[in-house]
Amino acid sequence: MKPRMWPLLVVVVSLTTPSWAAEQHRMQLLVPADKLAEARALTSPLPNSPETAAQGKAIYNGKGACSRCHGKDGDGNGPLAARLIPSPRNFQDRGFWSHRTEGEIFWLIKNGSPGTGIVGYEDQLTDGEIWALIQYIRSFSGEDGPA
Repeated sequence: MKPRMWPLLVVVVSLTTPSWAAEQHRMQLLVPADKLAEARALTSPLPNSPETAAQGKAIYNGKGACSRCHGKDGDGNGPLAARLIPSPRNFQDRGFWSHRTEGEIFWLIKNGSPGTGIVGYEDQLTDGEIWALIQYIRSFSGEDGPA
């Protein structure tokens, strides 16, 4: 009887893996180490304004298609999120923003991150559009401006 219970135990254990196991820790660096100083030195040339944030929102929901993975409210639960490992970032998480510079986020959007669902948008978005997008996605956590 014990040999029959072993396969059942394996199934139960594999079905109870917590949902957060596929998420990346918010402290994990995604910019390559040899590009980190360069990325951290980048700063937005755009004004911190409602107009810039509105431009970013249009990109987030349109041309950038960010909401498909990160969700309409930036919570990481967009319609495609369940298909991605690791899970898309939750932009509502203030802890994530407190450990990232706007330059790091810019670098990731522009260049992508191997091993994640984020592809580089260098050929689809201008630098100005990426900066506007960052201003909008930062608003999900209730924060304005750079970290």
